[in-house]
Amino acid sequence: MKHRILGIIGGVGPASTLDYYTGFINGYRSITKDNSYPEVIIYSIDMTKMLSFLDVKDYNGLVQYLVEYVQKLKNAGAEFAAIASNTPHIVYDDLVKISPLPLVSIVESTCLYAKEKNYKKVLILGTKFTMKSSLYTSALEKHGIEAVTPDEAGIEKVHSLIFPKLEEGIVVPEDKVQMIALANKICDEQKIDAVVLGCTEIPLMIKDDDLKYPILNTTEIHVQALLKWKA
Repeated sequence: MKHRILGIIGGVGPASTLDYYTGFINGYRSITKDNSYPEVIIYSIDMTKMLSFLDVKDYNGLVQYLVEYVQKLKNAGAEFAAIASNTPHIVYDDLVKISPLPLVSIVESTCLYAKEKNYKKVLILGTKFTMKSSLYTSALEKHGIEAVTPDEAGIEKVHSLIFPKLEEGIVVPEDKVQMIALANKICDEQKIDAVVLGCTEIPLMIKDDDLKYPILNTTEIHVQALLKWKA
């Protein structure tokens, strides 16, 4: 049986792209059980350049930048694609309109998972770009789920715990302690059902049993959605 070839826009950041690759490979092999391996094409882009568009709110520039790499994935043989990062999904709605390949959204995949779990109120942790945008709040609202973000100081704190170390795949123990304390405090105060790890680097730091509350690992959720598309 021929399976669709996945194309991944990676490098944002590199460490979590490895999680996508290994997660997809392992997931595919556990499903097929025929000792085969899936065909995957990864294009690692310049994260600094990607973030520079967001710094100046040049969303159209970011769309054009991303669609260029989706086209390169298509040219290389990909039949569907995904962006291995939450933050670039800020422009997903505009990107999908002109994308030369079908795209699988990390945000929509996470929303469907949260709905399936019957969560009513979730905390969003991610980059400042993600937390300050309506990326998750609007998407979750459509599914009847309330999204909460930290206050301004909390947003800056979480962002500082992601950049630069965690984004480079470096987990600083003290940073992990601070992230856990902040998340648990907000969840306690706001009566949160679960925590969305809305940055694909955060799962490098926060594991399933680290918080007092359930976590939604957006990397794992996205990979599972991609495996369904692969068949």
